[in-house]
Amino acid sequence: MGRIAGRFTRVEPRQRAGRLVLGLLSDLPRKNCWTIAEWAGEASPHGMQHLLCRAVWDADGVRDDVREYVVEHLYDDAAVLVVDETGDVKKGTHTVGVQRQYTGTAGRIENSQVAVYLVYAGERGHAAVDRELYIPRSWTCDPDRCRAAGLGPDTVFATKPDLARTMIERFLDAGHHVGWVTGDEVYGGNPKLRTALEERGIGYALAVACSAEVPTGAGTFRADALARKVPKRAWQKLSAGHGAKGQRFYDWAVIDLAEAAPGRHQLLIRRNRTTGELAYYRCHSITPASLATLVKVAGSRWRVEETFQTEKGLAGMDEHQVRRYPSWARWVTLAMLAHAFLATSPGTWWKRQSRGRGRLRDCRRPSAAPPSAAPWTGSSPTPHHGRRHDGADSPRPGSPHHHPERAACRSTACGHDGRRRADRRRPKGRRNRPSHEPIPGIRRAPQHPRPDTGAARNPHLHRTGLPAPLGRGPLVQTPRRHPHRRLRLPLRTDRHRPRTARGGRSGHVPRHPQSRLHRSPYRNH
Repeated sequence: MGRIAGRFTRVEPRQRAGRLVLGLLSDLPRKNCWTIAEWAGEASPHGMQHLLCRAVWDADGVRDDVREYVVEHLYDDAAVLVVDETGDVKKGTHTVGVQRQYTGTAGRIENSQVAVYLVYAGERGHAAVDRELYIPRSWTCDPDRCRAAGLGPDTVFATKPDLARTMIERFLDAGHHVGWVTGDEVYGGNPKLRTALEERGIGYALAVACSAEVPTGAGTFRADALARKVPKRAWQKLSAGHGAKGQRFYDWAVIDLAEAAPGRHQLLIRRNRTTGELAYYRCHSITPASLATLVKVAGSRWRVEETFQTEKGLAGMDEHQVRRYPSWARWVTLAMLAHAFLATSPGTWWKRQSRGRGRLRDCRRPSAAPPSAAPWTGSSPTPHHGRRHDGADSPRPGSPHHHPERAACRSTACGHDGRRRADRRRPKGRRNRPSHEPIPGIRRAPQHPRPDTGAARNPHLHRTGLPAPLGRGPLVQTPRRHPHRRLRLPLRTDRHRPRTARGGRSGHVPRHPQSRLHRSPYRNH
């Protein structure tokens, strides 16, 4: 928050903005001004609403600070800018930019609000660096409606590719350099966006529809018609990147195009190895690029989907309850700041969780005792997994297992540790037992560690000496038994009886070696 402190004119909005960002990073099931204000300890949500509506601070300046922060921490020479839009389903008609339109969030035409985002994707991670709200033509044609929603009088209609071009130019004008831009068919089918990127000397791999016409040396053809002419030997199996289920392998082919503009223009074709579905990309580069490079850039488009998922799931980007444009811009900007913090933090839990539940458990399972555990000394019993036969591990005076002559025999002057040679070779599968049996016929009970070590409350720590892996649930109390009492196991011994010729159980009931039950409690008498 110190990076954006200069964007606030008063200390109160700055402190409240910090609490709002912490609330967005919290585990609240629903994140809005009401829930975050209650979580922050405020009496009412009016302070949070004032921060979004009427407080004086520069939201566009905070957006620029977020962009600098992301590029500084996730900088990569081979980074790619990804443009895409996402929508929020709405119920009313007063929210700025809302109308019945297609949104990928619902997968159909819904009453929704759509915004375009610019994502910086590199090897270290990916995060959104810019945002623009899509204002439909039905809004720009009604000045009174725009004024009520907080839009300026100079608001004009702009298509989604125009918004993407504005954000890309803003990123480049800030002094940053990037080599490639990618996007879906909405942006690949716009010639103005492609021309603007070519004039800037930026390469792109933008998706186009199958009906898009591309120029070749033999004339102009549809993209799907060219795909049918590709020979079988021209397809190559390459990975588009790492996905949730491993590497995403497809068959790829590239065709050179005949364009009058400088640079190298190509048509990249992707084929699904299972269904045979085809996808097409218009590619441009100043210098010749290999097929592997084009495939890597085209596969980076899926980073924006992961960004939307984490921003909405962890930072509450789509849970705002605002109507006016300034409030929307401020909420989304602070949500981008919260997500940027998660994306740039090393070892964030959601990064490990997205790689698989097993790997998350492996990183929490140490190979030895935790460093915080204090070493055992002779003044307290040893853990259950340790050695209990050395001189320092002898029973304390006053216990029923303490023998002065044996304790004296374990002294250093005696020359041996009081164990027989046979006891040092422990049979496989046998529990560690002391060399002496103070009471004939009664096995010595295992020595439990002190309760302050946590083993008496955690059965996993009692068995292995290590903390329980993630997902084991709350700590439970380990039951203790008297050292002079045997453990009786309530086993269902009737299931071990042999079956008779009629399919029933015979009357023979085998005894358990550690139980005195002669008959099963489940047997009918």
